[in-house]
Amino acid sequence: MKSRSLNLVVSGKTVFKALVCLAALFGAAANAQQCLSSSQTGTNNGYYYSFWTDGGGSVSFCLQSGGRYTSQWSNVGNWVGGKGWQTGARRNVNYSGSFNPSGNAYLALYGWTTNPLVEYYIVDNWGTYRPPGGQGFMGTVVSDGGTYDVYRTQRVNAPSIQGNATFYQYWSVRQQKRTGGTITTGNHFDAWAAYGMNLGTHNYQILATEGYQSSGNSDITVSDGGSSSSSSSSSSSSSSSSGGGGTKSFTVRARGTAGGESISLRVNNTNVSTWTLGTSMQNYTATTSLSGGITVAYTNDSANHDVQVDYIIVNGQTRQSEAQSYNTGLYANGRCGGGSNSEWMHCNGAIGYGNTP
Repeated sequence: MKSRSLNLVVSGKTVFKALVCLAALFGAAANAQQCLSSSQTGTNNGYYYSFWTDGGGSVSFCLQSGGRYTSQWSNVGNWVGGKGWQTGARRNVNYSGSFNPSGNAYLALYGWTTNPLVEYYIVDNWGTYRPPGGQGFMGTVVSDGGTYDVYRTQRVNAPSIQGNATFYQYWSVRQQKRTGGTITTGNHFDAWAAYGMNLGTHNYQILATEGYQSSGNSDITVSDGGSSSSSSSSSSSSSSSSGGGGTKSFTVRARGTAGGESISLRVNNTNVSTWTLGTSMQNYTATTSLSGGITVAYTNDSANHDVQVDYIIVNGQTRQSEAQSYNTGLYANGRCGGGSNSEWMHCNGAIGYGNTP
């Protein structure tokens, strides 16, 4: 009897252990990465995902646990993928990870609306090309510790969530790159509306990696930080929320190559002062009580005319032009707005110098 009882106990433990092992095996399988190489959408670990590729080059988009995804691409044509939500909303989007492009790529909160059909980007990081290239500039918005430039561009007979169509793209592009933080979507939606850029009914919304004729990799984790509260203020009010009140003093040191070039100091997308340049370096001064993003814009480009801005001084603090990543007037890589970190503007455009103190 003792021997039989012992066998039964051992058998019971053996069965139990086997069941535990099977459960662990199935759990591991459920959480294992799922890598995609062809276009598709769906849900994974409680998050909506979207992955699209034009089929050029090679791209592997891998769904990981929770809101995490990884990607690796090489010599692609165009692809975009990410995790988020099947229905977009005014939400605070938290994300972290890494983004390592070689060539043209974006890291952005990306989504669509219908009625009107709109494709939108809130871009926090990019590769060799800063989208959308400087055209369609509408203004700025300050949000989440940085200044974003707002643009509206149009696609004609281009792919969309409703097939080939003509539609607007709305852009908020951060002046200083970052990978990780919070994106308060409501600040951008309100700023766009103030510029007459209205959204429709939300479709999907994802924290996306996009690659265009490039290579690279990313490892991104996204989560919902809660709803983004409505704001009754306009984008101008939102933009001026960065920096203290009171009078700010500015000195802009600049010259033209031919003489007669016109530049404007702007704060929060409002002209503070406009000057006509000579061919030698001179200091141009101004004061304002405005707060927000600071730019120096070149506005009357013509043949053989260029502008060199050595630096600006804001309340005694010197900001060198070559230290600024935002420059839409530099001609580089075969086009205007094709580079950054330079004193030069060869085309109509602007250098961004961050926010007021």
